[in-house]
Amino acid sequence: MVYTPPAYTPSRKYPVLYLLHGIGDNETGWRDKGFANNILDNLYADQKLVPMIVVMPNGNATANNGRGGGGFGGGGRGGMGGDGWGKNFEDDLLKSIIPFIESHYSVFADRDHRALAGLSMGGGQTLNVGLGHLDTFAWIGGFSCAPNSESPEQLAPDPAKTTQMLKLLWISDGNRDGLIYIGQRTHAYLKEHNVPHIWHVDSGAHEWPVWKNDLYLFSQLLFR
Repeated sequence: MVYTPPAYTPSRKYPVLYLLHGIGDNETGWRDKGFANNILDNLYADQKLVPMIVVMPNGNATANNGRGGGGFGGGGRGGMGGDGWGKNFEDDLLKSIIPFIESHYSVFADRDHRALAGLSMGGGQTLNVGLGHLDTFAWIGGFSCAPNSESPEQLAPDPAKTTQMLKLLWISDGNRDGLIYIGQRTHAYLKEHNVPHIWHVDSGAHEWPVWKNDLYLFSQLLFR
């Protein structure tokens, strides 16, 4: 799923946000459940966004087809089992999806103009892939990250480099989310090692109202 901003034209170049869904969902989740297009349209109407393309891929590389469910088979490097959501998706994103977007849309092809964000399982993917590839992404947002997230020590083994490379690191959770401990441990490590980041705690559980507000807030900070 690819969202283009109002008045998109090939005569200019745009930055790109790669936006990931959670386990059991697919590339339609952010549109059909998160209403991402409505959120973004309204922000553009209020002149609160830098024009950007938003790419919403299927986060499970072992899904049977491009419009099938994201499924529950496959975890990631953080230990949830299988590789559909892990290394295979990482390769898909870096070696197939990003090159496809950059060859078919008028976008900047450098790290300063690439953002990666996601919810739950996609939040874990975001931290794992984004912080693992600081040469590719400069803007990272993990919303209610699931247990596939690597430990903070693995995510940012060189805090000075992470600080130098990132333009924005956003970590968030709902205050009633049973997985909030994952965000808390990451926030604590980043704070201890003086890595600039935003730690946002919303009112809610592991649910769409929280993630929709994350997108609303996070997107306004991008590419400025």
